[in-house]
Amino acid sequence: MKSVFYSAQEVAELIGCSPSKAYEIIRKMNADLEKGGYVVMRGRVPIAYFNEKCYGGSANAGE
Repeated sequence: MKSVFYSAQEVAELIGCSPSKAYEIIRKMNADLEKGGYVVMRGRVPIAYFNEKCYGGSANAGE
């Protein structure tokens, strides 16, 4: 089964930053999602939301 979340390590690799910066980005994205009423997982961000915010909605941007 394919995961629907990126981990902080995956985010760091995708955008070329440190893991600590990836966690910071994920915290900000998850805060936005929580405001919208979504359930979030610490240290993980939904792939679709990440791609929308970082790549302008490209569904396959991280592959």
